[in-house]
Amino acid sequence: MVRPRPLPVDPLAEAKRQWLAHGWTDAADGMTVVTSVMRAQQLLLARVDAALKPFALSFARYEMLRLLAFSRSGRLPLSSVVARLQVHATTVTSTAERLVRDGLIVREPHPHDGRAALLALTEAGRDLVDRATVALNDDVFADPGISKADAAELVAIVARMRKAAGDFSDPRPQPDAL
Repeated sequence: MVRPRPLPVDPLAEAKRQWLAHGWTDAADGMTVVTSVMRAQQLLLARVDAALKPFALSFARYEMLRLLAFSRSGRLPLSSVVARLQVHATTVTSTAERLVRDGLIVREPHPHDGRAALLALTEAGRDLVDRATVALNDDVFADPGISKADAAELVAIVARMRKAAGDFSDPRPQPDAL
């Protein structure tokens, strides 16, 4: 991946300076937080996309495959996938349809609920997600671009933000196995 030349000035620091100059002092720190996190997300997503490109996977498709691979049987009800990925059911259904089309998952009838469906990982899907995980681990996750101490602090800060927004409640010490 070609890295762009660094800008001579941090545009987010300049934006904060402008916020302050325009008298928006109460919102300046918040604007800087929001735009900083959004810019960091863009940078990380570019790295993730580059790592997943050889596998013809988007991060959404990867997440669904990885979730199914983590489950005990390689299959989960569609409703569980929606809840765990924290995205709208329409998005999960659309992603699942593409994965079915590509032979990476199959839809199965739910054994106890005739109205529900299970999503099940195929061997091709398991092989692909395992290879993609190695690439993500090597190219992105092993070195996210900050120290281990900063990473732990950042995760803790963002977790507090997510919790305050109602994203989750206090977890049990160990999540239940799928």
